[in-house]
Amino acid sequence: MEKSEATTIEIGETSRERKGKAPLLGAAENARAAGYKRGVAVFDLILRVSSVAAALAATITMGTAEQTLPFFTQFFQFQASYDDLPTFTFFVIAMSIATGYLVLSLPVSVVCIARPLVRGPRLLLILCDTLTLTLTTSAAAASAAIVYLAHNGNSDANWLAICQQFTDFCQRISGAVVASFIAVALIIFLVVLSALALRKH
Repeated sequence: MEKSEATTIEIGETSRERKGKAPLLGAAENARAAGYKRGVAVFDLILRVSSVAAALAATITMGTAEQTLPFFTQFFQFQASYDDLPTFTFFVIAMSIATGYLVLSLPVSVVCIARPLVRGPRLLLILCDTLTLTLTTSAAAASAAIVYLAHNGNSDANWLAICQQFTDFCQRISGAVVASFIAVALIIFLVVLSALALRKH
């Protein structure tokens, strides 16, 4: 009894087929990268709105910090206001600038969501975010030192703690400093997110 053997012939891919698969693979990688960067951009927008809220709260709280004690003498009225100290004035100006920038950066963040593969808007954001981070950090740190002295004083320099008398004033400036550090932390995350979005995938 005779046996017939079947032979199989393997035909390799033609050059035309290989060329057709390459654009498909590139399109899939671009779509994956666009989806990742769009997700980062959405999170960036959420953090940016939160940063606006924190910076605005710090600005308003410090800018309205003022207290007048109910007792006074013939020549003196005991009053404390944020503009009595240049550090707090700088704080209000710096946080106002940061708030204005963060509001103006919202449309750019929306552009990054709509066009996630475009690098120009993201480069602009990371540059301006870094400058804003420097400004807000310096204002928050300087004001934190003054708030510490207001609460504890310094016996070596004969600086008296004023928060035992000006309790409302100290509560407001302390709250403003806390809000400013929250804004600083959020801006740090914004810089990190921009750096992640600029990575090549």
